[in-house]
Amino acid sequence: MVYGVDALFTGVRRREPRALAGPAWQARDDALLAAVAGAFTLAQLLLVGPGLGLGWDETVYVSQVGAQAPASSFSAPRARGVSLLVAPVASWSTSTALLRVYLALLSGLVLYLALRQWRGLFPARVLAGAGALFATLWVTLFYGPQVMPNLWVALGALICVGCFLRACADGPDRAALWGVGAGAALMAWMRPTDAVWVAAPLLLLAPATRRLRLLAALVAGLAAGAAEWVIEAYVRYGGLAERLSEGSRVQGGLGWHVAVADQMRSLVGRTLCRPCTAPMPHPVVLLWWFALPLLAALGLVVAVRAGRTARPLVPLACAVTAAFPYLFLIGYAAPRFLLPAYALLALPVADALLHLVRGPDGRRRPVAAVLVACALAGHLGVQYAVLHRTVERTTADRVTWTRTATGLHRLGVRPPCLLVGDQAIPVAYYAGCASAATRGPDTTTTEAGIRATADRIPVAHLTGPGHPTPAYARTWDDHRIGEVSVQVAPTARRSAAR
Repeated sequence: MVYGVDALFTGVRRREPRALAGPAWQARDDALLAAVAGAFTLAQLLLVGPGLGLGWDETVYVSQVGAQAPASSFSAPRARGVSLLVAPVASWSTSTALLRVYLALLSGLVLYLALRQWRGLFPARVLAGAGALFATLWVTLFYGPQVMPNLWVALGALICVGCFLRACADGPDRAALWGVGAGAALMAWMRPTDAVWVAAPLLLLAPATRRLRLLAALVAGLAAGAAEWVIEAYVRYGGLAERLSEGSRVQGGLGWHVAVADQMRSLVGRTLCRPCTAPMPHPVVLLWWFALPLLAALGLVVAVRAGRTARPLVPLACAVTAAFPYLFLIGYAAPRFLLPAYALLALPVADALLHLVRGPDGRRRPVAAVLVACALAGHLGVQYAVLHRTVERTTADRVTWTRTATGLHRLGVRPPCLLVGDQAIPVAYYAGCASAATRGPDTTTTEAGIRATADRIPVAHLTGPGHPTPAYARTWDDHRIGEVSVQVAPTARRSAAR
């Protein structure tokens, strides 16, 4: 008889009976998963588009390895994994379109590989449904081709948790152990703190079930992925605790902050809700967000009745711990923060939906099938509407940055140059300049340092609407580019004259 935590895994078997039918079934299942991943890539290219310019955070990550502009300030919470991920393209090309296509193809490929790790734990139609549910969220599609870490943490979580469950099955599975390490390393490479939150239930389950090799693979993967971040913590910040403390300061002070309502406000397409004072979206936009945990709970109930509790329970537990810090420990919101939780919840949700449309004997329930199909169609319509609006708005912002950069060039602010002030980081990237700040989380210089730099190279201060011009720039030449007031140091006049 099996007692305690070990009992969770008694129903875990690496292969479903259908898989025993032979290579034909496996090939068909692989083709189904590949079709979902391929559609995900195609949807990114069609609905987001390769022409979308780089966003604020993207310019920071790309500038670390690219040649278009000097490296931007790299704050304590960030990790260099996503910069290294895009280095094969960004290190030699300044084409944003090429970068978008590269990331769309790569994210589709990794989604396919991540779903394959769950073969034998769920039927292929459940895996395909889970992949489709996750891939059609507006936030997944929007960030698929972007230089941001959160989607890659989500894909790493799928790989790690799926391989963890396979390794817990009867019989040795060395490939699953390697998969646990690889998934953990991918997560930690992108965001070490997120990786620990995702892996927390696994770090408890492995020793509780006396699977020490599995624990070793998980810890080794986390350590390998986070190694560079930890080393940099000692080199730049004086230690790991100091970097974590600085990261907390940059994010406004981590502590008890109920950000659930902030996350709900961001679902309408606000890529960053800080401060989050906007009104709540229409209930139609929020409906899927409330349905997600309910359907995941239904998937767990179905699995418990079928004697396969661990399969939905473990990803559900990891989804909860992944979401916890962004719902309760941080004072602002961004929808991309919850991507790892959405990816893991998609599995029990897809299982629950299949249960709703098919009875225990495998027969279809026509009425339920029609209702579920209508609900999914409405859901897809809402996701597309939010995605379309988000792409339009962000495209307009990035076109504005490009125009500001072009205007600065006309004023003589050309590389090598320095920009300070409002939105200096993204505009500096577009202009090929360095950026600096005298206050805020990205403080890198002083007013005296800016004045000294202005004696050597062109320097400009950007003043947004309603913001005061600092004392050191009040005597500089004042210009206007769109809605931005630009103060240009005299050095730029001499540069323009040449």
